[in-house]
Amino acid sequence: MRPRARGPAVAALALLLAAGCAGPVQHRAATAGDGAGQPAGNSTAPPAGTRQPAAALPPVVDRVRTTDRVVFLTYDDGAERDPRFIGLVRERRLPVSLFLTDSVVGPGYAHFARLRAIGASLQNHTLDHTALRGLPYAGQRAEICGQQRKLTSRFGVRPRLFRPPYGTYDATTLRAAADCGITAVVLWRVSLDGDGELTYAEGTKELMPGDIVSVPSVDLPSLSLAERTRRLLEEAGRRGLRVARLEDYLGKAGAEP
Repeated sequence: MRPRARGPAVAALALLLAAGCAGPVQHRAATAGDGAGQPAGNSTAPPAGTRQPAAALPPVVDRVRTTDRVVFLTYDDGAERDPRFIGLVRERRLPVSLFLTDSVVGPGYAHFARLRAIGASLQNHTLDHTALRGLPYAGQRAEICGQQRKLTSRFGVRPRLFRPPYGTYDATTLRAAADCGITAVVLWRVSLDGDGELTYAEGTKELMPGDIVSVPSVDLPSLSLAERTRRLLEEAGRRGLRVARLEDYLGKAGAEP
């Protein structure tokens, strides 16, 4: 069984300032409508004999800066396929984001097709749940782009968001993700444990507007996925928070969510 990793509470944005030269990584949370997640690059081909400009690296976010009283629910791996969870997503119209690993999902893609049909979004979590940090570019690109192709082939929609396994990454990860069409690398500030308890990586020890919550697959959970999610929704309700779609806050540059 894979160990659960608690995501580092970091949010990084790096730009390639010139071809082949990476700029410094700047830590920040994404701001709704600030352009985070906008695809970069020039749609016009460069003149013959010139070098194509490097694309901007995707931002790395663990929360979203917003005044909206919203939180974002993200689910990892795809090992848990509680059928009651589908009913809960449908009943509450929850705009959840599912970060899927191909080797974990295996023959279970039909379960996630049903979730997608009722509003869930399917995003990239690599082919084999390999820890990427320190791997060469070719290996990282194969893991990310390979899962892009799998999800695109199965569902006809190319993911824009990516979560690195165990929350670990490096500059090579960001470059590979950009080259695979990823527009934001998503970590988390809050994690929902198997017993339904919330764990906070840093800062205030309660749910706050803009928090990204990770719900990892767990071994022999004491509570089902649906039960854990209900507990999370109850806590969000006590805080006056609702669930919002993460892509709406990361992927529409210049637009107010």
